[in-house]
Amino acid sequence: MSTRQLQTGVRLTDSQRLDWLRLIRSSNVGPRTFRTLLNHYGGARAALEAIPGLAQRGGASKPIRICSVAEAERELETSKRQGVSLIALGEPEYPARLRMIDDAPPLLGVRGNASVLTQHMIALVGSRNASAAGVKFAERIARELGAAGFIIVSGLARGIDAGAHRASLGSGTVAVLAGGQDQIYPPEHVPLLEQILPNGAAVTEMPIGWQPRAADFPRRNRLISGLAVGVVIVEAAQRSGSLITARMAAEQGREVFAVPGSPLDPRAEGTNGLLKQGATLCTEAADVLAVVRPILGQPIGGGFEEPDGEPYTGAEPSDEQRTRIVSLLGPTPVSIDDLVRLAQSTPATVRIVLLELELAGRLERHGGGLVSLV
Repeated sequence: MSTRQLQTGVRLTDSQRLDWLRLIRSSNVGPRTFRTLLNHYGGARAALEAIPGLAQRGGASKPIRICSVAEAERELETSKRQGVSLIALGEPEYPARLRMIDDAPPLLGVRGNASVLTQHMIALVGSRNASAAGVKFAERIARELGAAGFIIVSGLARGIDAGAHRASLGSGTVAVLAGGQDQIYPPEHVPLLEQILPNGAAVTEMPIGWQPRAADFPRRNRLISGLAVGVVIVEAAQRSGSLITARMAAEQGREVFAVPGSPLDPRAEGTNGLLKQGATLCTEAADVLAVVRPILGQPIGGGFEEPDGEPYTGAEPSDEQRTRIVSLLGPTPVSIDDLVRLAQSTPATVRIVLLELELAGRLERHGGGLVSLV
């Protein structure tokens, strides 16, 4: 079969969806690794067969865990039973802007009204320990943006997030979860989520049963910003999760808006800092609309290929090449382009060595195409 462009709306077959689920649920396979494996081996099934050898060559201390057919089938059945659809990257319902980011989830678990994911979205996030004024402003701007035709995206957290969701129940809102669809955090927002689902949706990349950990929230935040054309920050202390969302938004090429606050309020330190760094001042919905409306007419790129062809049969890197590339790596992040240049190697050779290291659990990827040894 010829290479297929998933951006054209082609759906996975049942067997492909099972293979995709097995691959992304296997150890040390994240969204970027998933994409590299598919591009390198021509499909998920061939990638699954190649993983053990890759991890071994990368120096894995024990055999890598590969998600079994039975495990994947159970997850598909449980998801279906709980009303969760696993939408694949590039299928018609998959959010177009989320598809643009480098680490877009290969499979997105969706519950509720999936049609909202095809509409234009604005993210609205802020402090969990929000002031009454902050929540009131978040509700007002969410309501006005909803009336202007935008779906409001947030993280279902206490404070600003909850206010944004409540104010946009009628117009449509998307809650991005850090855990599985049956592990809602905070638990007291389960009733709010049930109110969201008729006109909106809950989305997550995590499997059913996954309880959110601290490390899962920054991972969730990249989806909040990735879904949206712009991100509005309402109250954020220094070193807060909302500032992580703002940073990710900037890295993804999204518009960042910040609501100013009193210099005496610690909850305004983060947003006032964003304004100093060049974020757009936001005191009303019109500030957001003036910036994002011209962007909406621009084409959205970020196609993803599922090369449904033969597995990769090219020459694997030699031991000498591996040693040279690994010797250039350390705890300090370095760009892949620099590795190619300094190793006097080809991009394909460097990519396969990095893939081996990653599957062995020895490589960490950073923003901006940087990598380091764990």
